[in-house]
Amino acid sequence: HCTLQHRTQMDVVLQSQAMTKLSRSNSNMQSSAKSVSEYIKSLPEDRKKAITVVRAAIRKSLPKGYEEVIQYGMISYVVPLSLYPDGYLGDGKTPLPYVSLASQKGYMSVYLMGLYADSNLLELFVKSYAASGKKLNMGKSCVRFKNVENLPLNVLSKAVSKISVSQMIKLYEKSHTKKK
Repeated sequence: HCTLQHRTQMDVVLQSQAMTKLSRSNSNMQSSAKSVSEYIKSLPEDRKKAITVVRAAIRKSLPKGYEEVIQYGMISYVVPLSLYPDGYLGDGKTPLPYVSLASQKGYMSVYLMGLYADSNLLELFVKSYAASGKKLNMGKSCVRFKNVENLPLNVLSKAVSKISVSQMIKLYEKSHTKKK
């Protein structure tokens, strides 16, 4: 379990690196879909419905400028390289992730990278989630859910709407500043 109130910038760096490593190494849980529609079509019927509902909520509340892609085998909403050419972890090839949605082996998950870069937003998200009456199952980089009824879509939508592309870039750069 992670301590939500005591996140440091190093925690954010380590979490994003861990997410990258996990996503690249867990090929058995990673979709090989090349498009979002292909990803959704490949899912079992119950997962297809849940992912479609959550995807619609994300897309409806997503600030302008993010792009929907398949990244690390997940549906992802990213800062396009045209807006942030340095890319994720400075590789210049991988767009900066903001939100990702995945169907894993035993659950579905929403990765909210923006929350991990802003402890105030993370705290607000956790409080809002608790106020919804739903049980939060949160890992170091994701919110896990077994069905869409367990996920307060209004809380998710509000969290997704909070960080513009320019704010995400600033938060990312602040948390990934290398010490000289």
